[in-house]
Amino acid sequence: MIWSFLKIVLFVAIVAGLTLGARYLAETGSGVRISVANVEFSLGPVQMVVAVLVALLLLWLVMKLAGLIVATHRFLNGDETALSRYFDRNRERKGFQALADGLMAIASGEGKVALAQAAKAERYLGRPELTNLIAAQAAELAGESKRATEVYKRLLADDRTRFVGVRGLLRQKLAEGDTETALKLAEKAYALKPRHQDVQDTLLKLQADKGDWKGARQVLGTKHRQGLLPRDVFRRRDAVLALQEAKEVFSEDAPIEAREAAIAANKQSPDLIPAAVLAARGYVQSGKPKYAVRVLKKAWQAQPHPDLAAAFAAIVPDERPAARLKRFEALLASNPNHEESRLLRAELQIAAEDFPAARRALGDLAETHPTARSLTITAAIARGEGEDDAVVRGWLARALTASRGPQWVCDKCHNIQSDWSPTCDNCGGFDTLSWRESPNATAPMPNGADMLPLIVGRRESDRQEEDVTGAPAADEASDALVILDEEVGQRP
Repeated sequence: MIWSFLKIVLFVAIVAGLTLGARYLAETGSGVRISVANVEFSLGPVQMVVAVLVALLLLWLVMKLAGLIVATHRFLNGDETALSRYFDRNRERKGFQALADGLMAIASGEGKVALAQAAKAERYLGRPELTNLIAAQAAELAGESKRATEVYKRLLADDRTRFVGVRGLLRQKLAEGDTETALKLAEKAYALKPRHQDVQDTLLKLQADKGDWKGARQVLGTKHRQGLLPRDVFRRRDAVLALQEAKEVFSEDAPIEAREAAIAANKQSPDLIPAAVLAARGYVQSGKPKYAVRVLKKAWQAQPHPDLAAAFAAIVPDERPAARLKRFEALLASNPNHEESRLLRAELQIAAEDFPAARRALGDLAETHPTARSLTITAAIARGEGEDDAVVRGWLARALTASRGPQWVCDKCHNIQSDWSPTCDNCGGFDTLSWRESPNATAPMPNGADMLPLIVGRRESDRQEEDVTGAPAADEASDALVILDEEVGQRP
């Protein structure tokens, strides 16, 4: 608004200045005398100004006329550019207007209108590198995927639009679920523009889904070099991919390469539980159990997990319960107050038939954080100490409807998986599984009440008969623990 006011003031000042100048010239009375071929012209001040303006106008007309004559001469000599330039500018104006209308139609969701405007723009402009882009997006918006595919294929012929064509076909194949073709197109798009972030993410996901861990690690390295991933995130995800690569080598019975890959993955991310387990397995196979103990202790200190305990037990698989309890002290001491450490200690004490020590190790977990595993261990301790079946049955009944405890849970969709994997089975998220307790982990087991006789085991009279024959109570406690763990899937 201020600029408009200034323009008005400037216009008024110019008009006032011209008026004052003309008045001054009129008052002076002096003029201009022009002599041409014995003819003399006397002009006053105002007449002189008018004559100058008329002369300028005539000069402009003469120049335009001369340009037209030159253009006509060129046209007659076969050069159409000079005369047709006006018409070309008109067509170009209409073409770009149609192009703008097509973009507006796409933005407003009118696919049919956008297709018509794209065809009009192509007719006027004749520039397929522009109009094909609009036509492809309009065809997708209108639901004409076949026509969009044809347009994207036309884009492949031009170096300037080849990447756009490949990426458009890639999106179509992903929508159709054709992951094999989509992977090839993603690799082609990545070769054309390796720094394109969306193409990197798409290719990484497709490679992970197919199991091309080596290729996925290369793409991940490119993202890190471009500064798209923080160093700690890169090391963690690269360790995940290296771990999967090591698992594939293990499955092909090549333990030397597997050990190297697993150990490398564990060094990059020591808190990655599957990497620690696989690295420990590699060290045991190579006859280096001390290194396996070191790896598992470091991982246990970061995040205790039943798989780590199982790997630690596999180092000496045939030892007696008392010797195992003594050996496990080195592992438990690295994180003694963690809930998993307390549960593991209680299980080891049960295996050694030291039920009071097992109760002390368990503490009040059955009350403060009741899970199927802690309640099952409590039931086993109760039976091992010779309590009534009613007490044991009560603990087991609570275990049937209690939380399942920590599990592999996807951070994106909260899907629960029994085993760790680099991608979520439900949403396909990469490195989204974490070992934690799911909010949906309290669902009761089906037909829980009907299963109680099977879980509790023998009737009281049968148990008394076996007491007479000398069967140890610890065996009964272990039987109940194993049976329930098989049902709830909690024992490591």
